Amino acid sequence: DQPDMTKRSRESTLVLFDVDGTLTAPRKVVTPEMLEFLKKLRGVVTVGVVGGSDLPKAQEQLGDNFLEIVDWGFPENGLNAFKDGKSIEVQSLKKHLGEDNIKKLVNWTLKYLADVEIPVKRGTFLEFRNGMINISPVGRNCSQEERDAFEQYDKVHQIRSKMVSLMETEFADLNLKFSIGGQISFDVFPIGWDKTYCLRFVEQEKYGEIHFFGDKTAPGGNDHEIYEDPRTIGHSVTSPEETMKICTELFLS
Repeated sequence: DQPDMTKRSRESTLVLFDVDGTLTAPRKVVTPEMLEFLKKLRGVVTVGVVGGSDLPKAQEQLGDNFLEIVDWGFPENGLNAFKDGKSIEVQSLKKHLGEDNIKKLVNWTLKYLADVEIPVKRGTFLEFRNGMINISPVGRNCSQEERDAFEQYDKVHQIRSKMVSLMETEFADLNLKFSIGGQISFDVFPIGWDKTYCLRFVEQEKYGEIHFFGDKTAPGGNDHEIYEDPRTIGHSVTSPEETMKICTELFLS
């Protein structure tokens, strides 16, 4: 039983949520309580979800019917964009950069990593995804111990940040962003393909207010750009509980 959308009193208000740490505990599945809350919220405002993960991962966390419980669904920051459960656009790195540029990037990376001096090298140094390339000097299929060890080694020797600054120079013409995150890798994607990417779709609707809730809102966090964007009213949260609390105060009381 879907809430009646026609009586929505805040047609002019869109509320966008990050997933991990905002709607769910990090890497965990959404609680029934949160699903019930979103349903209630959707009775008074338009609701959207924007996450870095792809659609299958979003469905794992938010349920198979994820696209039916929100008005806007933006897996991969909106490179895969849905409105009212229907696909409205699919963008990819392959389409955007073209094979020649991708080959240059891959070749340069493999040559560079062959010569980089680190204690351990495993496998999967480069992972090609729909919207980004993930590069890991130690290799993504290392063990947890090796992962922890590389993180510590990298803090001292700056393996990733040295590589990033060289790539920024080498590929300056491609307008790429290099984002160091997690323990062992960094992401490479076109500038603007952060969470603000999804705003191009919702802007056309002329909402009076666009609120954004996220937990990684500090500089370097993947919610930072959309949190700071002049088009949004940003809210920084530390847990799903806090998300519900602030939303209740703002929209449901």
